[in-house]
Amino acid sequence: MAKLDFIKEELERLKREGLYVHIRVIQSAVDAWFVVDGKRVLNLTSNNYLGFANHPVLKEYAKKYIDKYGIGPAAVRSISGTMDIHIELEKKLAQFKGMESTVLFQSGFTANLATIPAIVGRGDYIFSDELNHASIIDGCRLSRATIVRYKHLDLNDLEEKLKEHRDKPGKKLIVTDGVFSMDGDIAPLPELADLAEKYDAILMVDDAHGEGVLGKGGRGIVDHFGLHGRVDIEVGTLSKAFGIVGGFVSGSRELTEYLKQKGRPFLFSSANTVADVAAGLAAVEIMTRSDELVQRLWDNARYFQGKMREMGFDLGKTQTPITPVIVGDEKKAQEFSRKLYENDIFVQAIVYPTVPLGTARLRVMLSAAHSKDDLDFALEKFEKIGKELGVI
Repeated sequence: MAKLDFIKEELERLKREGLYVHIRVIQSAVDAWFVVDGKRVLNLTSNNYLGFANHPVLKEYAKKYIDKYGIGPAAVRSISGTMDIHIELEKKLAQFKGMESTVLFQSGFTANLATIPAIVGRGDYIFSDELNHASIIDGCRLSRATIVRYKHLDLNDLEEKLKEHRDKPGKKLIVTDGVFSMDGDIAPLPELADLAEKYDAILMVDDAHGEGVLGKGGRGIVDHFGLHGRVDIEVGTLSKAFGIVGGFVSGSRELTEYLKQKGRPFLFSSANTVADVAAGLAAVEIMTRSDELVQRLWDNARYFQGKMREMGFDLGKTQTPITPVIVGDEKKAQEFSRKLYENDIFVQAIVYPTVPLGTARLRVMLSAAHSKDDLDFALEKFEKIGKELGVI
């Protein structure tokens, strides 16, 4: 047996069980409609909440800044990779979030990998929601702290575990997603803040799917609940609603200074590119001036989700524009996705291990870029195919 035969066997198993991810290729700008594998389709699968991925102002900023600064710094931030535009974006993000300070990272994923191991380590304890994102899970593992998982959104279970560890030495960190990406439900952040204060724990929230969605003008979950000053660490991403690539951490000035000294992705991976920083500046300025795009996003979400529920689709417990269309069976979810593509709609099936076995779904991601005609077109196709497959 060849050394790598296990790879072939595993790929065959994934295909046989309907778990193989077929990666399609985009051949145009990402917008309400785009070209995928040579076919023009309605885009219901990207995280382009506010339509920034192809926004003319963001593109204009990127071009202008590239002419001045080139493509990128070609260095890590701590050696020779910090440009004045990085500092400018950090300041504007801090102001936008209502936090004292912000530090940029290459992605939301690396922001979690940088922060968690810098805050806690051996002898410390992390209390993590069981459905937290993979980047939180990996950051927790890298920290070598003891990981204590609590049931999803279950405050009683969390408090029991906090009580159990109350008198043990070491720092305590509660970490949660703000909006859970597969179900669209929201963390009970006020109650988590209460528990953090009661048990002297650090509170950290990853607001990847709250940026541009929750709070005034898309300022996120902390603003949504009015918890400024009660959340110690707020992780954000520029890779979803902002339409670019990047992540950041907001908190006290001491926290961001500390992460610049201790956050390994900050210290050992090159800085954000000029185009991403420039587009990020444009996005923050647009969101600061007006909440029009955020309101349009929510109008679209209410309309589409209301019609889907009327048809009999199971949308789970979503509280946000993330719209999980629960199918259950993995192969049927994949077939639903294929049939939608044949009918000019692009929605990827989400299957195990991204979600638990038996909860396969189509995750519809709504955007401010969608028109009512776009949504009506999608609703018509969902109803037709849903009936064909016996989903409704």
